[in-house]
Parts: sequence; structure tokens; C-alpha cells
Amino acid sequence: MVCVHGLSRQGRDFDTLARQLSQHARVVCPDMPGRGHSDWLADPMAYQIPTYAMDVAGLMAELAQQGITTFDWVGTSMGGLIGMVLAAQPQVSLRRMVLNDVGPAIEPDALLRIGTYLGKAPRFATQQSAADYLWSISQSFGPHTPEQWLALCKPMLREQEGFWRLHYDPAIAELFKAHTAETAAAAAAEGEAMLWQIYGSLHLPVLLIRGADSDLLSPETAHRMTQIGPKATRVDVSGVGHAPTLIQPDQVALVEAFLFSS
Repeated sequence: MVCVHGLSRQGRDFDTLARQLSQHARVVCPDMPGRGHSDWLADPMAYQIPTYAMDVAGLMAELAQQGITTFDWVGTSMGGLIGMVLAAQPQVSLRRMVLNDVGPAIEPDALLRIGTYLGKAPRFATQQSAADYLWSISQSFGPHTPEQWLALCKPMLREQEGFWRLHYDPAIAELFKAHTAETAAAAAAEGEAMLWQIYGSLHLPVLLIRGADSDLLSPETAHRMTQIGPKATRVDVSGVGHAPTLIQPDQVALVEAFLFSS
């Protein structure tokens, strides 16, 4: 099982889910380039889905050499887009896929919201103040206990020179900044058309989890995903926007049941 995180996150986001699912399968939660323990890229323009897809394909090829030839996929946001691209490749064998609050069409307002904080490099006196900041930009993740939130935040932070900083390459925002409003709209339209084509070509069971208040995955896009291609099974999680963190017991049980109960 491969679990892939969202745009500015890292693989430790899946700690809770991985502990549960490791009863059924080997679980691998990689850090994408520029995040967590992975290296930062020399060329900021390489922080794109094709780069990540090639990297994960290489990881899966290494696992195949160990005798693992069939994979399940859980992808949150960006991780879901990577999964769709890989699932369309004939040499990649995916058994089932969970798409967590993402689809071929990304709502522009969500991109604008993400752009307000992506790439900034604030520093904090304590881990708790850093966690408080992350909460201020992540309340759409839904309710968490203070203990759950701090556990989710700690892997995102590194101490440097007496301060705590977010541990990802700020240059992942360069691709956002490189576009004007016009070129961004054109690129989004082209990417959406390609992703709908990719999604429509898939032939595997798909669970689509949507935050009921999501500003990234619209109800219309989610509905269309249940009607074409793999005809995803859709579940909306109440009280959550973009994106469910998959650490609440009901969310973990939802993924586990889809992957391993049938």
C-alpha cells in the first residue's frame, strides 16, 4: 500500500492510518521531493505531478524487485492526482485506489487560498506556536483534539538556530508565482481536460472521500466522478473541508473497509 500526501505536507500525515492498515499489508508513506526527509530539487519548476509520478514509479519498481507486484493507493489532494496518473500507466498494477478530496477539476478559489500561505517561511519560538499557526491555515481539516493536532504538526517542523520552521522547500510555490492570471487559467483548463481523460480511462475500484465543506473538490466534480470511468464510490465527511486527515476513527474505518473488507 502506498500513501501519498498533499501539496505542502509529508508522509508522516499517514501515521495513524498506516498503523491500522499495516495489519493487512505493507504500508509505504514516502515524502515527495522538497518535503519531509526527501531532497529539495535544484530546479523549482520540476515540482510538478510528472516528476512525483516518476519518482513513485521508481519506488514501486524497487518494491517489485522485493516481490511486491500489486499495490493499493491512498492519495490526499496532490497525492490523489499522482495516483490517477500512475494508475493510467499499463506497467503499474494498482488494485484499488482511495482519492481523498481531489478530482480532475480543482476549484480556483482553493488554489487562491493555498497561494496565500504556500512558500512562506515563518519561524516560531516554540513547537506549540508553530502548531497554532498551522491550525490557523488548516481549520478546513476538521475537528482534532489538541493532542491529535500537535502529533500531526510535529513531523512538519524542524528546529534551526533556536527557532522552529516548516520543513518543506519554499520553492514549491515558484510554479504558482510563475503564472499570470491568464496563463494560470489556460494551464488549469488544459490540465483539467487531461485529467478527466486519464480518470475516464481507469479500470479499478475507486473510493472518493470528499470533505463535505471542501472548496477544492466541488459537489459537481465529485458527482461526475461517480458517473464515468471507474464510477467511484463517493462518501462525504461532514464537518470537514479540504481535506480529511484520515486520523479520525470513522475515516480510518472507511478506508480500511473499502480496501480490505471485500
